[in-house]
Amino acid sequence: MLINVKGKNIDITPALKAYSEKKLQRLQKYFNHIQLMEVTQSLQRNWHVVEVLVEGDGILLRAEERATDMYEAIDLVSKKLEEQMRRYKERLVRKHRTAPEESLPEEEVVEESEEPRIVRIKRFTIKPMAPEEAAQQMELLNHSFFVFLNAETQQVNVIYKRRDGNYGLIEPAV
Repeated sequence: MLINVKGKNIDITPALKAYSEKKLQRLQKYFNHIQLMEVTQSLQRNWHVVEVLVEGDGILLRAEERATDMYEAIDLVSKKLEEQMRRYKERLVRKHRTAPEESLPEEEVVEESEEPRIVRIKRFTIKPMAPEEAAQQMELLNHSFFVFLNAETQQVNVIYKRRDGNYGLIEPAV
């Protein structure tokens, strides 16, 4: 497993790098074939922010945490990723379990519905627009994201509101 530790607005000390690698190595117990972990440590408005992107075993996980101390932020993001991986692994195990025994009457079989499911489907026409227009439309609808057809690229894009109040744009990779 390759762990890339980089800094934004901060110099990464060997101690911070070693601590990050040590904490994140433990996540390998959930998935053996993790190819890459991208760790970005930054300093934003007196907050130490750690963002981790995990790729491998056909999964892509992301977690971000902020704290007053970089080591604390690393601990928090490690716990968050561990919880995400544990839940994902449990879902996989539940999917591959065998059906309940046939000898039980149907009314006694209790189905666990902890797994999220699709409860609503929306259909709408997508009109070509610029990302700025899509951001305005999203604000008018008071949504946290908006799907639109980018007039410049002719591809479906998603614009979303970030925690810092700015916008993010998701474009498909070619």
